[in-house]
Amino acid sequence: MRNTLKGGAGVNAEFIAALNQLEKEKGIEKEVLIEAIESALISAYKKHFDEENVKVTVSRDSGEASVYSLRTVVEEVEDGTHEISPEEASKISPAFELGDIVEVEVTPKTFGRIAAQTAKQVVVQRIREAERGVIYDEYANREGDIVNGVVRRREGRDIMLDLGRAEAVLRGSEQVHSENYKQGDRLKAYIVEVNKTTKGPEIIVSRTHPGLLRRLFELEVPEIHDGIVEIKALAREAGSRAKVAVFSNDDKVDPVGACVGTKGVRVQTIVRELRGEKIDVVRWSEDEAEFVGYALSPAKVVRVNLNEEDHVATVIVPDYQLSLAIGKEGQNARLAAKLTTWKIDIKSETEIAETAARREAEKLFAVDEDTDDENEESPHAEESLHDDGGLEEPDDDPIEDESQGLAAGKEDIETDLASDETDQGTEEDDRVEDGEGDL
Repeated sequence: MRNTLKGGAGVNAEFIAALNQLEKEKGIEKEVLIEAIESALISAYKKHFDEENVKVTVSRDSGEASVYSLRTVVEEVEDGTHEISPEEASKISPAFELGDIVEVEVTPKTFGRIAAQTAKQVVVQRIREAERGVIYDEYANREGDIVNGVVRRREGRDIMLDLGRAEAVLRGSEQVHSENYKQGDRLKAYIVEVNKTTKGPEIIVSRTHPGLLRRLFELEVPEIHDGIVEIKALAREAGSRAKVAVFSNDDKVDPVGACVGTKGVRVQTIVRELRGEKIDVVRWSEDEAEFVGYALSPAKVVRVNLNEEDHVATVIVPDYQLSLAIGKEGQNARLAAKLTTWKIDIKSETEIAETAARREAEKLFAVDEDTDDENEESPHAEESLHDDGGLEEPDDDPIEDESQGLAAGKEDIETDLASDETDQGTEEDDRVEDGEGDL
């Protein structure tokens, strides 16, 4: 750039060679840079020579720059800087007619030191803009992909990652709370979004996004990369635990075994990258009940009942597997629900048996109540007899007859007692009379 305008407006061939080198190293097309130089020369010329309608071209081979004044062909010239007569235009080319635009070369012998400095500043700025555009295009096409970065600094809650040609921002909301990031740490991150700003592309990355886990499996498991094994569903609680449902398009390939690897090598590599996050790899199935059972792994499931209307899956497990199926603070059941999209209700075999027994008892109790209600609503015995056999009603009420008999018996007893007392009194009187006689 130092000799760009030396000896007039020429741009020497060495500078063109430098532009070719920039294109190789930074990926900026030479044509973009030359257009930036032409714009810079136009700006410098307008500033120092007070002419607006100009055009600057730079030879792509020799690097020589030429300045042209754009003038309109008119009958009578009133402004020599913007107009030209037909006679003057015909000297350049006889094909020009009234109203045509003629390019008249006005290349100055020198722009001077100020003009050169101005052109340099504009060119540098355009190069930076072009480079930012290249970076933006590169990373905008990589949204949803993984990048490797080095922790450089912290700005508030945000972590700045050096990606080489650009910087990425790891927001506080996209960080795993259990992870501690130190300057110089190398880590993988998932590109969530790329925004174009005046300062260059803003690349936002994440360590909590489920897509990070998916991409890590694609990197570590060749069968997934080749399409033999598919990740059908994924649920993750970043920093703690995740579940991945996989399916094989080849009956000869075990999807779970392919993802886990020999002695767990493949999955352990991913666990180390996620700094200890536990990962359950389960088999995916088209049978939703079967899939719910797989999703609760490592717990063993006895039976799964699906309620299609309420979209609820009732899972029955052995008593000793109940706590394992639910997981710490319900995490295993929660992740299984996210993985399958079903609401999951986990019950033990004992709980199911007790519920069945209670329902059976309630049914029996309900039958007894119905029987009592029927007895209370049935007609009297007398009406039943009349209705059924047409029997005549007895003349005497047996209960009334029995009462009368008891009353008559009572009167007879009282009469007998009174008679006995009279007889006893007579006998005593006789004995007294006999005694008195003796005395």
